[in-house]
Order: sequence, then C-alpha cells, then structure tokens
Amino acid sequence: MPALFDRPRHESLPPQLLEELTAIKSAAMADDYAYHQLAHLTENIGPRPTGSVQADAAVDYVAAQLRQLGLDVQLEEVKVPHWVRGAETAELVEYSGQAKDTRQKIVLTALGGSSATPAQGITADVVVVSDFDQLNALGREGVSGKIVLFNELYDKQKAAGGMAFTAYGEAVRYRAAGPKAVADWGGVACLVRSVGNADYRLPHTGFSIPAGIPAGAVTAEDAALIADLATQGKVRMHLTLAPQQLPETTSHNVIADLKGSEHPEQIVVLSGHLDSWDLGTGAIDDGAGVVIAMETAELLQRLHLRPKRTIRVIAWMDEETGGSGSKAYTKDHSAEFPKYVAAIESDSGAAHPLGFDAKISHAATEMLEPVMDVLQSIGANALQETSYAPGADISDMSDQGVPALGVLQDGRTYFNYHHTAADTLDKVIPAELRENAAAMAVMGYALANMKEPLPR
Repeated sequence: MPALFDRPRHESLPPQLLEELTAIKSAAMADDYAYHQLAHLTENIGPRPTGSVQADAAVDYVAAQLRQLGLDVQLEEVKVPHWVRGAETAELVEYSGQAKDTRQKIVLTALGGSSATPAQGITADVVVVSDFDQLNALGREGVSGKIVLFNELYDKQKAAGGMAFTAYGEAVRYRAAGPKAVADWGGVACLVRSVGNADYRLPHTGFSIPAGIPAGAVTAEDAALIADLATQGKVRMHLTLAPQQLPETTSHNVIADLKGSEHPEQIVVLSGHLDSWDLGTGAIDDGAGVVIAMETAELLQRLHLRPKRTIRVIAWMDEETGGSGSKAYTKDHSAEFPKYVAAIESDSGAAHPLGFDAKISHAATEMLEPVMDVLQSIGANALQETSYAPGADISDMSDQGVPALGVLQDGRTYFNYHHTAADTLDKVIPAELRENAAAMAVMGYALANMKEPLPR
C-alpha cells in the first residue's frame, strides 16, 4: 500500500462526499440558524461571565437547543472562579498646569483577577513605563507606594496588515503579568493601556494574574494623556476599584454528540466558548463560535446526512478566566484523545473566514486540499499550518497529538471590540456569520466522513 501522502489527492474524499460538502455549504449560506441563536445568547441572556446566572442560563439554553436537534447531550461539571465587577472610577488630582479646583476624569475598567482598593479609594503618584525593563530599572525605590501605568502601544499597522493577533500578543503580556510585577516591587496598583485597536475611549478588560493589588485598563486616550503629563512633572491619581472575588462555583461544559454510523468511537470536536466578559454581551467573543458549531449539527440533521464518525459539539466554559473547562475536559477524556480525528475551535470573532489555522502534519494538509476547494467559492480556502494550537480550549488535545484547527477570520477590526462594552450583536454581519457556519460545517463533516482519519 502506498504511503498516505503518495495517494491520489481525492482518494480520501470520494465524489459523493464532495457533493455532500457542496450541499452543506449551499445550505449554510442560505440559513440564519446561527444568527438567531446568537441573538438569543447575546440579547435575551446577555453577558455570560463565569459563575454568573447568565452563564448558567446559557448552558441550559444551548443544551436544550442541541437536544431538540436530536443530539446526545451531557453537562459536565466545571469548577469556575466567580469574580464580580464593582464601582470603578479614577481621576487625576494633581498634575502640571492644572487649573485651580479641577480634576480630570480617567476612563478605565478593572481587570479580571483585580483586588479591590479600600472603599474610599487610594491616592498615589503615577509612574509610566513602556515595558518590564523600565519597571525593573525603577526598582523598589521608584515603584513602592505608587500606581504604575504600562503604556505599551497596540501596533495598529500590524493589525491593518492582517497581523492583529500578533499585535495583540505583543501588548497583552503587560495586562496578564504586569500587576504581579508591580506588586513585587511594592506598587499599590497597576494600570495598563487597553489592548485594542479602537480609539473611541473604550477600555478593554481581560484576565490578569491575581497579584493582590488593584489592576485596571485605561483607554488608549487616557494612557496617552497620563504619559504626556508625566513628562511635565508629578502626576497623582485617585483610584477606586471595588471588584469582589466570590467563592468558586460549579458550572458546566455542554457536550453534544451526533453519533457516528460506522466509527462512533472516533470523534471530531467542533467548539467555541460560552463564557464571556461582562462589559459587552459576548457576540464576537465567543458566542459566534458556539453557534456556528451548533449550526453544523442543525445542517446535518436537516439535510439527513449521517456522519460516519461522531461529531461532538462542545460549548466550553471558562476560557476567559483560566480555562478550567478545557482542563476538566482533559482530565475526564484524555484517555480517548488517541481516537480523536481532529478538534476545531472558533474563537477569533465572526468576520469573513479566510480558511483555517491548523496544527497538523503536512500530509494532513494535503489530504484536506479538496475540502478547501469546496470552500474556495466563499473565500475560505486558506489552510495555514501553525506550530501552536489555534484555540485555547483545544490546546491540550493538540499537545497530545490531536490534529487541531481554528477558523481563521479577518481579524483587522476584531480588537476594536474585543473585551469591551461594544462586543454586541450589531458587530456581527449575518452574511459573514453564514460563511463561518459553512466553513465549520464543511470541514467538520469532511473530517467525519473522509475514508481515513488525518495522519498525525
């Protein structure tokens, strides 16, 4: 028998399967199931932070909808953190050239994991740094008792050139690790310049490693203001943040199987994460990922197409604040991973899909070329090999050898809205969501029905 990568290009995808994939694509492009589900998640249920009533309601809703489609649905327990936002205000109370009896309001939001200030707030000098090297150069003498602002700029040119996630990765490290670094030098609070692309005075929240000090994100405009004033002289701020870290609570991953007709033990995972931040309603991050995975099941049931391998739809819990959902899944299911054919996650928004990022072998890439041909008509035919897992919730599976794919969306404007109050349904264009649903469904069904599983 010839080696897999020596076989004819279409051998694993016979003509009937290619016809079925084309039918799935056409049906997805004429169907607004995903959009209607997203509207309910975002407008009727609302924001879904871990531990919240809304997160629980979303779990129950998605599970009920998938049961209606005839899937075998299980709710698997996940212990999740329960952090709740409170009052958040800041103002500059002393700075060069200040008009008499005035203060300047600073727009900010607490970061997940932040501790609270005292009820009356804190007042302290602000020092501005661009990176960890500058912070460390200040040392304890320059940081102790002060509020530190990391003024790391998000690279808009990279984002405009299609490298938004690279720009995000460069800046987000200060949000994640900055508070701990400041606390280690005796700082009383840490602020970061919001990690995002929009200049509409919108603060961007996100998770930071709990450091025992207040931590927040200021808008890009306010970060620039503070940095400019700091070059002129002393800047003092009054800061109040009142989040609460409540006891850990129980939530659930939603696991829904469309059983395979020939190889039910072989599994193709299609997924998105159900939790969101609390400022917006979690439309692009990541309600959209959940509903396009749901639509794959809806399309196959409506078209009476039976996968040969099991398609498993997963709505993950707690991607945003530590990944406890995917960790619990790995603990419970890792023994099955050798039988997993592939795992797909969509967690990069809802804009036009360009194709897939894929941590797969080159032989697997060649096997999927006919699938990408099917998606060419909607412009979703790029298959970009990566060295990293293209989705936080599927990273454990990827690390254990499961072929991993992530829907690759046009991310140029994603970080305009990501983790802000503007992550709402109106940012999702129905036609583009249909394209995402088509890409997920075509790839998912192809993986479930090709003659042989992808080589690892």
